[in-house]
Amino acid sequence: MTKTALITGITGQDGGYLAELLLEKGYLVHGMIRPTADISGNRVDALSRANPGRVHLHYADLTDTSSLAALMDKSEPDEVYHLAGQSHVQVSFDLPEYTGESTALGTMRLLEVIRQRHKPVRFYQAATSEIFGEPQEAPQTEHTPFRPVNPYAAAKLYAFSLVGVYRRAYGLHASNGILFNHESPFRGATYVTRKIARAAAEVAAGLSDGVALGNLEARRDWGYAVDYVRAMYLMVQAETPDDYVIATGESHSVREFCEHAFAHVGLDYTGYVHQDPAFMRPVDITETRGDATKARTLLGWEPTVTFEELVHMMVDAEVERIDHHA
Repeated sequence: MTKTALITGITGQDGGYLAELLLEKGYLVHGMIRPTADISGNRVDALSRANPGRVHLHYADLTDTSSLAALMDKSEPDEVYHLAGQSHVQVSFDLPEYTGESTALGTMRLLEVIRQRHKPVRFYQAATSEIFGEPQEAPQTEHTPFRPVNPYAAAKLYAFSLVGVYRRAYGLHASNGILFNHESPFRGATYVTRKIARAAAEVAAGLSDGVALGNLEARRDWGYAVDYVRAMYLMVQAETPDDYVIATGESHSVREFCEHAFAHVGLDYTGYVHQDPAFMRPVDITETRGDATKARTLLGWEPTVTFEELVHMMVDAEVERIDHHA
């Protein structure tokens, strides 16, 4: 029997990769897009055209319960992968109320719509390592105390907690993936990794003099988005719902990312990267590093791409984009 999945945030980095994975596994895929979104040229639009009758896109908004209910009626999913919400840390400082409405309360609205349906639905919530804040221990596990230090993380912690509430109180098959930073050539243009990869390619092509960044010493556990999307799928297929840290177990600084990115195109990053106070966050996390032992043991999940391979992949993609438009 063909399964049906609904992906909120399908136009994002993870949503696109997840749609590809589910299509490969024979699913019918429904995706939620914002009413104001322009998806022309988006890879999900291309997926829809390449898979007629198997990919269906619908307008809905996490701040509007009626639109979410209508979305569920149209899609009738067996599985819901909830990836949508305001997910940029710096934007959350500028728009804290909107971040709470979409990321925190949006998750509550979606869970309520699912709870009130007669058909059992398996639910995945994209949590984040940002909920650990400035961690009290390293590496971070499912038992590390949560100490969010920005509005985005606070909103995500509310959503994370609600998943546990609905799982225990209503018996929903609802899981949280506490995903550490994960990147790819389709990372959003405003994220630091994409900015660095693009800058390296543009400088090498003579199209730019360099890039301005914030804290170069911040250390993050960076993995490959395709690996992390596979973890989402495994959580939903598991017999028992639960919460899992998804991470590589290694941390690297923004400076290291710059060093590898520019070296990949034969350049020394020090001549092209400078710090700009405008990109410094009011409160920043020094280091994140996750322990995915639980996911490795219970889900059989493993990361497949190293940090250096990831950086090179992203830079190569930017070089190809430049060559394509030359």
